[in-house]
Amino acid sequence: MNVNINILSNNAKTIYLKELKTYFNSTIAYIVIVVFLLISGWFFASNVFLANVASLRIIFEIIPLILIFFIPAVTMRLFSEEKKTGTLEILLTKPLNDIDLIIGKFLSAWVLLGISLIPTLFYYIVILSVGKIDIGPVIGGYLGLLLMGGVYVSIGIFSSSMTENQVVAFIIGFLIIFILFMLDKILMFVPAFLVSIFEYLSIDYHFSNIARGVIDTRDIIYYLSMGYLFILLTQLALERRKW
Repeated sequence: MNVNINILSNNAKTIYLKELKTYFNSTIAYIVIVVFLLISGWFFASNVFLANVASLRIIFEIIPLILIFFIPAVTMRLFSEEKKTGTLEILLTKPLNDIDLIIGKFLSAWVLLGISLIPTLFYYIVILSVGKIDIGPVIGGYLGLLLMGGVYVSIGIFSSSMTENQVVAFIIGFLIIFILFMLDKILMFVPAFLVSIFEYLSIDYHFSNIARGVIDTRDIIYYLSMGYLFILLTQLALERRKW
């Protein structure tokens, strides 16, 4: 199988713009962004004004947990809905490669995540107004959230490609993400010779490194590799229709 990923192809752009427009033409994007900001804002305000801690640390701790639920909810319809309504087959009869369709849908959900994160920069402004803050961990934290979110989205679209039932797609995506997130939290129960493997496979372990402001190529490679893996698995799932 030849996988040629070109995120700048015209077909991928068309799908990306169509899906992003679909988000904002319905209430999905607005509900996701508002609820996301309400939850993260509540934790931030509690940390700063009640606990009297001027730090963005709580944001970089709580957002990865929020995304475990929100990304599967955003991505569950991307392929499941197309399958259920029969429009997937119509799309794929056009001069459109599977990978263009996947990349277009991936980018739409990933950009929606990025748009959701932009208002949280207000928290950084609030912290600056009451004290000093090291810019390194802030940049690392947001970079880590985008990279982690990219992997979450790739898992979400893979899950959506597996079934025409959106609820099932949500559950599959949630479980995969949750397992990857928890791998470094259960190391005490893992045999010693597997500890380093479980730790490396943990998505939160790599985020924690980047969120400290330490940009390590091993962490970047992990996120890029995991994202590519699930995009590849999505392509395989779509190709099952030909078998």
